[in-house]
Amino acid sequence: MDMAMTAEDAAFRDEVRAFFDAKLSDDMREASNLTSGVFAEFEIGRRWHTALYEQGWIAPAWPTEHGGTGWTPMQRYIYDSEAGAAGAPRLFSMGLRMVGPVVMKFGTDEQKNFYLPRIRSGEDVWCQGYSEPGSGSDLASLQTRAIVDGDDYVVNGTKLWTTGAQHASRMFCLVRTSTEGKRQEGISFILIDMNTPGIKIEPIISISGDHEVNQVFLDDVRVPIANRIGPENDGWTVAKYLLEFERGGAAYATVLEAALNKLRAIAESEQTGGGRLIEDDAFAAKMAALEVRQMAVQATEHRIMSEIAQRGRPGPASSMMKVLGSENNQLISELAVEATQYYAAPYQPEARVPGNNAEPIGPAKSVPVVPKYLNFRAATIYAGSSEVQRNIMAKLVLGL
Repeated sequence: MDMAMTAEDAAFRDEVRAFFDAKLSDDMREASNLTSGVFAEFEIGRRWHTALYEQGWIAPAWPTEHGGTGWTPMQRYIYDSEAGAAGAPRLFSMGLRMVGPVVMKFGTDEQKNFYLPRIRSGEDVWCQGYSEPGSGSDLASLQTRAIVDGDDYVVNGTKLWTTGAQHASRMFCLVRTSTEGKRQEGISFILIDMNTPGIKIEPIISISGDHEVNQVFLDDVRVPIANRIGPENDGWTVAKYLLEFERGGAAYATVLEAALNKLRAIAESEQTGGGRLIEDDAFAAKMAALEVRQMAVQATEHRIMSEIAQRGRPGPASSMMKVLGSENNQLISELAVEATQYYAAPYQPEARVPGNNAEPIGPAKSVPVVPKYLNFRAATIYAGSSEVQRNIMAKLVLGL
């Protein structure tokens, strides 16, 4: 894929930079810098979502007929790169990046007309109801049942590791509608209003001290059959399509590039052996290895962007992106802990709250380093473990 920048691309880059200068406030940048998880603090993210929506830039990956920007792959790359460099908050994007493409592909006209505008505007906030206790990587073993009663499904079960359920107004959910045949053949994909009676959300506090994930209990929750996406018992097809976008529809490369730049800044300011850490041969070798891996991430992401532009979906390359992106994330966070040295040790959650007045122990840039390291231990598990992704690549890419 040719990534050379034309005069038009340069003008677009300048437009993006001017927008960030005008709309990306200091508290948004601070929140982005302090973020230890996948997404920015929720209210900060909502404000940034609104700014992008009002600009008409909220859905660059969507087709223009559904409110997309019509950007070229190069323009998308420019935007993502500038967003990373400017410190823009990462949006809570399960609606835009995951369920939106599913509704476009499998939804009825009524479903498209209802859900897609609400996803773009941010009126609906989505969470994912896939994993269950005992059903993570082996997702087809899920046990949450949906039984037909009149015009509704009655849903009973529980969903686990549900990111952002405490903020969500809707959930896209896999349920078992049949126990006959292969396990994958009895699954349906439904959309649930999170204000429906019978839903209970229990927080799960991560090892970093953050509340990002939850367990959601569904007790006789009534869901209109009209909220099903695709045919009954064919939800596995829908789920696999969505996972392509979860694994390969995000801008891994630009996010990782921003993380590498932060790591480089730490190494340039820290001292070791009478000189700067960045000049230490052993540390410099580790940085160089990460930069080579980052080039591989960029090349793979460019391929995926081209696939989406041509075919409308990431394809099996999304599994390559998931493995490369998540493992690089872990490696960068590990080296950041090494670079921060003993300043990584203090536990100071109050210093990670945007707008706080807490005096950090050590340099401010060291505050989120260990929480990020701890959070990213799960990066090679969620959205399909690295082992599962390698099996997919062996089958669909290598034909083994």
